Amino acid sequence: MYSYYSPYAFLSFLLIIIINLFVDLPKSFCADDPNYRACNQPFKCGDIENITYPFWKSGRAEFCGHQDFELECKDDSAEIEFQSQTYRVVSIDHDDKKLRLATTISGNNNCPTDNISFPSNSLRYLDPLNQNITLFYQCPFIPELAATNKFVCSVNNPNENYFWRDSVGEFHPELSRCNLNVTVTFHQTLFGVGSQLNLGNILNEGFDVLYAVGASLCKECEDSGGACGYDRDTAQPKCFCFDGPSDGRCLTNRTASQPTVQPVNRLFFGIGGVLASILVFCCQRFLKAIKANSILFWKRKKKAHGMVEDFLKNYGSLAPKRYSYSDIKNITCSFKDKIGQGGYGGVYKGKLLDGRLVAVKLLDKAKDDGEEFINEVASISRTSHVNVVSLLGFCFDGSKRALVYEFMVNGSLEKFIYGHNTLEAPSQLGYEKLYEIAIGVARGLEYLHRGCNTRILHFDIKPHNILLDKDFTPKISDFGLAKLCSREESIISILGARGTVGYIAPEVFSRNFGAVSHKSDVYSYGMMVLEIVGKRKNVDVTVDHTSRIYFPQWIYKRLELNQDLGLPGIISNVEEDITRKLILVALWCIQTNPVDRPGMSRVVEMLEARQEILPIPPKPYLCSPPRSAVHSSNT
Repeated sequence: MYSYYSPYAFLSFLLIIIINLFVDLPKSFCADDPNYRACNQPFKCGDIENITYPFWKSGRAEFCGHQDFELECKDDSAEIEFQSQTYRVVSIDHDDKKLRLATTISGNNNCPTDNISFPSNSLRYLDPLNQNITLFYQCPFIPELAATNKFVCSVNNPNENYFWRDSVGEFHPELSRCNLNVTVTFHQTLFGVGSQLNLGNILNEGFDVLYAVGASLCKECEDSGGACGYDRDTAQPKCFCFDGPSDGRCLTNRTASQPTVQPVNRLFFGIGGVLASILVFCCQRFLKAIKANSILFWKRKKKAHGMVEDFLKNYGSLAPKRYSYSDIKNITCSFKDKIGQGGYGGVYKGKLLDGRLVAVKLLDKAKDDGEEFINEVASISRTSHVNVVSLLGFCFDGSKRALVYEFMVNGSLEKFIYGHNTLEAPSQLGYEKLYEIAIGVARGLEYLHRGCNTRILHFDIKPHNILLDKDFTPKISDFGLAKLCSREESIISILGARGTVGYIAPEVFSRNFGAVSHKSDVYSYGMMVLEIVGKRKNVDVTVDHTSRIYFPQWIYKRLELNQDLGLPGIISNVEEDITRKLILVALWCIQTNPVDRPGMSRVVEMLEARQEILPIPPKPYLCSPPRSAVHSSNT
């Protein structure tokens, strides 16, 4: 219920603020440690603002930054040097400890003549799409590379220049005859769908790295109100507090032993008087704002209540049951048994009054007035398919929202394909059963894309979100990231990337690869099927041979050379044919260009066809993560 605010109570509150202003204001000006004052204020360098530790610059105290992170500030840019190589700082993200670096050109004609690669042992790559490219200058004419790997350094330069991407394709032996070669780190998305090189974009956009210089200690220091710095004698971070240096956290309160404060200056009384007058003048406006907000609150509550009532009225007996929040607590025994974590909240096991077991997904926060939640409930309640989890009820009780689904005895698919090296893992499923699961998920996705009045794009297809009932029938779950659109819409717009790393289609995180559509779900499905077949993550640095680290590349090579698949657990020719079929379909699904991927209806047809008639697809463009990304996963 909305609380009533008394104007007299508010005036008393203002009086307390003014009294504290007189008492505390001088302390904040007089008692702070000089090192704290020096490092507590962020600074600007070039066009980058709000810069703090570990960075520093000329004119700022050296102890305020790490010795390896000195910035050189220019009119419109900031530069930093690592191992005698200068980089332009594109952006700094202190929250994620992320630094985007771009190259500074050395040489003529906007083409680098020095190696530009991984900058420092104190940094590591952030994005697995960072990769190295080698530029070859003054080469002989190479017909095989002229159409795809050639770039121009100067219109007046008659020499041939070519590039070669590490881990992509075979190295052409004629490149060894070039007079000069340099290495540049870049981001694969800058290539777009084709393979033509835009060298200017690569150099300007740069690549992302992570810095973690005393990250845990500095976070503890800053969270307690301190400013992080660096002790060059001990080569360790240092915490500067308002009352002096500290080895860790700052004290939360000033003590009597701290320096005394000078007598209050008349200036502060003048400032306090002016502020008091302004606050009292604004009191009336504040009370009016409270009244306006209370009206808006009741309007929003009435609107949300109306949406729920309209939904229940329109769907009648077909609508899922509505539960109160107290009902949800009773069903789950006060959320006693947590069985998972979904995209927007925890999942708990519960039991209905009729004895049926259910899975209750409790949403963490209510981000809007409820319209989006009701639309999602309405859309999912329209679905009815053996391979889509059933929605049995929902809770819309103030800010509390929950979804009640049928309970799946065997849990999620992931524990049956990843857990074979652990003692707690369930027994592994045979390839015939895995084939049935893969085709079941395909039929469920086909239904979401084409079988509903409203097309539903899932955007988070992965083994974790595929649930298995007692007969191992797969059911698609967790629609927290789903996007609803009409069946006529072939292209949709979304804000930012959504999904899980490793399954996200290239066009979702970079529109250079094409438009976002139902084909984005197809890509995620293909990556999931490859993990089902390999019974492992697609990227696994624990394997015996480095060639097997990235499974899609390794298995494509074996298909291309018509070799034995080399997968464990294949015990018959039938399983061999099933496995080859699954791999071929999955490789078609993960084509980089969305246009080259089949729709889910075609995927189902391919899975039901004979393996012999399925052609080998082109090698997916993003078939291999960079070597550096593999190394960084060990850190």
